[in-house]
Amino acid sequence: MLTLRRARASLNALRRGNATVAADAAPAISTSPPPPAPSSDSSSQSAAPPAPGAAEGKGRTKGRNRPLQTRRAFITLDRPREWNRPLAPGVLPAYDEALRLIRRDAAEIQREAGELERELSEKEVGEGERRAMEEKLGVLRVQGEVNLPEVRWRARNGMGEWFPLLFFSLSDLQQPVYRHLVEQRWRGEGALDLLMERIHQMHVVPDVLPDLHPSFDVRVTFPDLPSEDKTKKSKVKHHAVEPGVFLSPKQTRRPPRIYTTVFHTDPRYYTMILVDADYPDAENRTFKTYLHWMQPNVQLSASSTGPFTFRDSHTPYIPPHPQKGSPYHRYVLLLLPHPNPTETLNIPAPTVQERADFDSRAFMERYGFDASRGGAAHMWREVWDEEVSRIYAQVLKADEPRYGHISYKDAKETLYKEAKPKNKYAGYGDKYVGQGDRRRMPL
Repeated sequence: MLTLRRARASLNALRRGNATVAADAAPAISTSPPPPAPSSDSSSQSAAPPAPGAAEGKGRTKGRNRPLQTRRAFITLDRPREWNRPLAPGVLPAYDEALRLIRRDAAEIQREAGELERELSEKEVGEGERRAMEEKLGVLRVQGEVNLPEVRWRARNGMGEWFPLLFFSLSDLQQPVYRHLVEQRWRGEGALDLLMERIHQMHVVPDVLPDLHPSFDVRVTFPDLPSEDKTKKSKVKHHAVEPGVFLSPKQTRRPPRIYTTVFHTDPRYYTMILVDADYPDAENRTFKTYLHWMQPNVQLSASSTGPFTFRDSHTPYIPPHPQKGSPYHRYVLLLLPHPNPTETLNIPAPTVQERADFDSRAFMERYGFDASRGGAAHMWREVWDEEVSRIYAQVLKADEPRYGHISYKDAKETLYKEAKPKNKYAGYGDKYVGQGDRRRMPL
């Protein structure tokens, strides 16, 4: 009995110190049942040579045998997002039948459009009849694809909210169905309504121009405000500007990036202007319009999306500089269609005084611009801050004006500055030269 206890004690010590040694040192006291006797089939199988690679894989851990998680490829113009069927065939028979019905209807309309296109190319018809047939052909081309789920998904998800062509091929907007869906989304889902609400609510119409009916979408981006922590170097990011929001003069120090979504395929000419609708007119105690930027003869079509910066512009960009003491300023960007969309206009560059006295209504009447026939518009607002003083000193190289009510504190500081430079001891010889600046003059 004593011998058995000593044997168990030595075995427990080995197990606590090294489990592998304990397992190898005590094969006789294993409690597992003996293995079954091998049969003839099993003996023949065990004698077979091991499979290739089995010896290498035996010593590997579980994690190394797992496949590596591959990263999803970035979405670019070369690799756009694609539509995937949400349900496998046979899961929902009603969905399968609806898809078959949609595709059958699309095929019939496309066949009708093909017959009409052949008739147009082979048959000689009058000008009025040809125009009507071309209009019908355009409608059939849209109806033949507008209900296909992959087309609608691509028009919805292949484009961003503010940048419809970010992940969308430029060749797609050459197709009538995609132009129709993009325009329908712009007109019906709030983007155009928000723009027109801000334009009329903030009296851009009629203060700047008599009427406005945009025919395509224009968006502008400005950089974010720089970080207050100057030790951190962050990449400058541009973000889209919602119509009517407030921006800082620091953000608008450089020209904006302009993006467009145009719905006509033929190239047409436009003139771009950026005006301040609230520039103070101190002599007449009212406000006037200031021209900040102008670029005539901008050619746009469905394939021209931007960004446009116009660095070598016709009239150079001057940063917005809302004057101190004035209310917020409305900055309006307009793309005005030319009277003849295929011809350029000869517009001379304005002088400094002509920019300060710019009359947008007279300018439009002189060159035949009519914003009620189309074009595009955007706007934002700004108020004074310290950056305006730097713009006056570095860009305009002029004294900064002040408007509005002057407080008692500002008036006292102004009187003190005017009185301080006077030399109390002027005329008493060189002994007291310069000592008058050390004393305050009594008011």
